[in-house]
Amino acid sequence: MTSEEYLHNILRWREEMDADLRRENGWLAATGLYWLKEGVNTFGSSRDCDILFPKQFSRLLGAFELNHSTVTLHLDIGQTAELNGQTIRHEDPVVLKSEQEDAPSFIKFGDIYALVVLHADNVGLRLWDNSLSRRQDFPSRTWFPVSEEYNVQAHYIPYPIPMKVKLPNVFGEMVDDYAQGYASFKLLGKFYRLYATEFEGARLYFQFQDQTNGKGTYPYGRYLYTETMDEEGWVNLDFNKAYNPPSAFSEYAICSFAPKLNRLRISIEAGETVTEQETR
Repeated sequence: MTSEEYLHNILRWREEMDADLRRENGWLAATGLYWLKEGVNTFGSSRDCDILFPKQFSRLLGAFELNHSTVTLHLDIGQTAELNGQTIRHEDPVVLKSEQEDAPSFIKFGDIYALVVLHADNVGLRLWDNSLSRRQDFPSRTWFPVSEEYNVQAHYIPYPIPMKVKLPNVFGEMVDDYAQGYASFKLLGKFYRLYATEFEGARLYFQFQDQTNGKGTYPYGRYLYTETMDEEGWVNLDFNKAYNPPSAFSEYAICSFAPKLNRLRISIEAGETVTEQETR
């Protein structure tokens, strides 16, 4: 691939990333995150509801009933909604699938979508409002100039048994995760190591921090996916594709950040930077 082709591919990928941010049910449309209590959780436009919808909706739309980890939707009399494109009515309570299950249950009320989310032992509901002007008005994502010196070859070494690591998250908690191995690489004349999560298609996923964090890049670090590894574990590590976690754009995102092992003592002036409107 020529340098011109490489630059074109990176710029096209960045355009796709910006479009993905603005898509329907994207992070710029997120408008609420509510943790459900055991039992009945009412929702509608009334201030008395547990989950508040915009004022153009009925005062009471129904309730989400939490029974341990199972959420059942009960619509109020006369109310309708869509479940994954199919109309549902108040006569038929529906057990909802969370975002972590196959074919999750997207509930639609006008421009508002709702989806069950899980975090640790908590069950919640995330809302999106696709009518928000923010989807179009938010500034374009910003990036360092593309530099091929930040596109390096790395060698991945898998562990016989995944290693447990602690990750900080947006709530100030430390959560357990696992690294399946690590990637070794040389960048700007020095050798480094990043601990990785294996991803489908023989790809790797990294959460990392570097010395630009809070000085032009997102304070809590960035994410990076690779393309497919070869059979010997060699893979391109392209920091020009390092990007901000969803929590940079929405207070309703549940994100974790780099483990201590992935805090690099180098300024990586490649990939995504921050704008004044990014929220955290």
